[in-house]
Amino acid sequence: MKVLVTGGSGFVGTHLSRELASRGHEVTALSRSPDGEELPDAVETVSGDVTEYESLVDPIEGQDVVVNLVALSPLFKPKGGDEMHRKIHLEGTRNVVRAAEAGDVSAIVQMSALGADPEGATAYIRAKGRAETVVRESDLEWTIVRPSVIFGDGSEFLQFTRTLTTPYVTALPAGGSTRFQPIWIGDLAPMLADCVESAEHRGQTYDIGGPEALSLADVARLLYEAEGKSLSVIPVPMSLTEIGMNLADPLSFVPFGRDQYRSLQFDNTTAENDISAFGLEPADLLSLAEYIEST
Repeated sequence: MKVLVTGGSGFVGTHLSRELASRGHEVTALSRSPDGEELPDAVETVSGDVTEYESLVDPIEGQDVVVNLVALSPLFKPKGGDEMHRKIHLEGTRNVVRAAEAGDVSAIVQMSALGADPEGATAYIRAKGRAETVVRESDLEWTIVRPSVIFGDGSEFLQFTRTLTTPYVTALPAGGSTRFQPIWIGDLAPMLADCVESAEHRGQTYDIGGPEALSLADVARLLYEAEGKSLSVIPVPMSLTEIGMNLADPLSFVPFGRDQYRSLQFDNTTAENDISAFGLEPADLLSLAEYIEST
């Protein structure tokens, strides 16, 4: 099978491209600045930008499946402001879908986000939700995967936690009570590859999380305890957090802003973890604690 992975040299893209290549597929990794250093020799790299339709036409033409992974992190304020979420996630998806429809592609696997909603509370969640609508209304067969935060070597989630906290004593919005369901990239990539290969996943939307739900405070404690450091959390009222984030939003050197404040107001967990669609149970997945202990 010929598979093109947008964002193919990024964190998720690299792992997925390796997985697909190991299964014998003909894989092309597309990115703005292709870097094949972390990819197997069997994976071809090509330059393309999802915000520029013409750059997608030739690489996508003739592929069997396109996997759309290009995304901005919801954890950090994007350069260019919240408008970049619409540009990358919504308009970028429109360009990928349009090129795939014109290029005789049969299916698309769209990596969305847990809680994606066209009317959601954050620019990221809204753009992801509207991108899902574009995919569902296309002429392509489709699969949508909505993971919680992803961890692994080179991921942003633990970096985000370290940026937001300090060892021993740290102040966190609402005491760090926002819950996440972190999933290891080594568990997620095979599920994405299954979505590429199997027709049984077409027309399905999957909410995917790891084996347990952890609060932000839980994650911080795991990180620092692995280094032999204790952690006490001082709760900061959300009203004060909002004021601080609003003041920080226009400052380019501050990594958090209004959208990050809003994202801390709701949990990033599954109501029903759809890993069962891939023959998995929570006990089959690597926990964040196990990962941290092994690194």
